[in-house]
Amino acid sequence: MILVTGTTGFLGSAVLRKLIEAGEPVRVLVRHSSNRLNLKGLAIEIIEGDLLDKDSIEKALRGCKGLFHVAADYRIWVPKPESMFNVNVFGTRQLMELALEAGIEKVIYTSSVAVLGNESNAAPGHEETPVSFTDMVGPYKQSKFRAEEAVRELISLKGLPAVIVNPSTPIGPRDIKPTPTGRIIVEAALGQIPAYVDTGLNIAHVDDIAEGHLLAYKKGKIGERYILGGENMTLKQILNEVATIMQQTAPKICIPHIALLPIAYIVDYWARYMGSEEPFITVDGLKMSRKKMFFSSSKAIFDLDYKYRSSKEAITDAIGWFKKNGYLKKK
Repeated sequence: MILVTGTTGFLGSAVLRKLIEAGEPVRVLVRHSSNRLNLKGLAIEIIEGDLLDKDSIEKALRGCKGLFHVAADYRIWVPKPESMFNVNVFGTRQLMELALEAGIEKVIYTSSVAVLGNESNAAPGHEETPVSFTDMVGPYKQSKFRAEEAVRELISLKGLPAVIVNPSTPIGPRDIKPTPTGRIIVEAALGQIPAYVDTGLNIAHVDDIAEGHLLAYKKGKIGERYILGGENMTLKQILNEVATIMQQTAPKICIPHIALLPIAYIVDYWARYMGSEEPFITVDGLKMSRKKMFFSSSKAIFDLDYKYRSSKEAITDAIGWFKKNGYLKKK
């Protein structure tokens, strides 16, 4: 039996499906309040609970040989950072400590390329690119950095049998929320992004990243980290690809980061103190975009036989799913 967390979410549901396809018996830990659309029709055992509930974790781990910890609070903007740190850091540490007590044979911990070094806009980052906590912008990156630190500490000090995977930016079907990147695809497909900033992302099909998790479980070395990514693309290239698929005109105006910063501070303040939803532009998001998040998956390709399809196919699949499920209806 393998326990998987985060299966109601985008990447977690893809990992879950890959495990089922591989014939593995799977148990999932799901919060009572979670949208379970991504679990519909799947042959799985469901345990209700969460990362902060020790009793539910112990129950979920009982009798399992493997653990895929994919769950995380993934938001670029959050009004109360403490809640994100509680889930991503404390929740991860507690789960890993209980996994040790339960005798789990192998753990796959889903970190993020957000915690990795990225020295310049020219050279893609890799697993050993120098980085420190002070390089982390915003609560999400900071909390994931501390969470990976906790996992690495448990590996070295207590022998946690964990492999760390660092996914880049997943794109594809079943992004029900959608994720921050999914929102970009949706808004671009609706023609609601009139301009762009000079930034970039590493785009990968969510199913390829999910397959990379299984490869890490089969072939990954304990204590190692592996980037699971795809193609490096500028935001302009991403928007151009969406426009081509949608047969519409791509935005042509590039706005300097500094010109948007005052607007970001205003809308960020309004959303934070007036209790509104996540604003269309945030200070942390703008600061992150100053550096292109380009990475190399060479280590995973060499060590795990990891493969990824084209970014065009990933974006096409994402748009197809969003269209089929009513996300592209103009309001």
